[in-house]
Amino acid sequence: MEYSNLLFDVRDNVATITLNRPDAANAMTRELTPELADAALRCDADPDVRAVLITGGGKMFCPGGDVKAFAAQEDLHAYITEMAAHLHIAVSRLRRMAPPVVAAVNGVAAGAGMSLALACDIVLAAESARFTMAYTRVGLSPDGSATYTLPRIVGPKRALELILTNRLLSAQEAADWGIVARVVPDDQLLDEARQLAAELAAGPTAAFGKTKHLLERAWTETLETQMESEGRAIADSTRTADAREGITAFLEKRPPKFTGE
Repeated sequence: MEYSNLLFDVRDNVATITLNRPDAANAMTRELTPELADAALRCDADPDVRAVLITGGGKMFCPGGDVKAFAAQEDLHAYITEMAAHLHIAVSRLRRMAPPVVAAVNGVAAGAGMSLALACDIVLAAESARFTMAYTRVGLSPDGSATYTLPRIVGPKRALELILTNRLLSAQEAADWGIVARVVPDDQLLDEARQLAAELAAGPTAAFGKTKHLLERAWTETLETQMESEGRAIADSTRTADAREGITAFLEKRPPKFTGE
């Protein structure tokens, strides 16, 4: 697929997805979400991709859906249905893939933009970044997995407050609530995010994937079933080249050289 609404690049095992509708603040449309889904599928399928970085081109991360485009639709129901379906393919693949996913949030992350950030594994935010759910402000309910991810991060009561009131969180407030891992100066955001993605890309990708999967299912498992899953996962990990390299490097007192295999 050729992309008109985002930029996609793979370099040094890091795939960078840049939402690229700067004239519309990178707002999501029915044309953008299929491209995002395709990019996520490519990241998951490509063994050379060992970390993913998502950011917004220009001054904004993403303000959510393009409300002007919504207003122009004769059949908004069909438009939103198709748009959400592709967004959900992207989110599901980003959460399920083994490579860690880093979000570099610049400007505003609102609506589906905040949902996308919440779906990423690690979120870095510029000091000037702002977060708001925004959906109910235009009479819509959330999508993009926000009702799944947000209460797991901040708790159900805080999640409901954010969704009902559309409260605007500063980058530091988002960090205090656990939404953001680190707040950095605006002019250092991309450098910090790229450095983090590069460090993750040099890590044991299979072990990262197993860890993501374990944490995802931990919310619905009993103690014993979760420990059974942990036991199987760590035992399976011993069969990887990265585990053998990690153990050898530890004994030889040197940094490991993981290959993702």
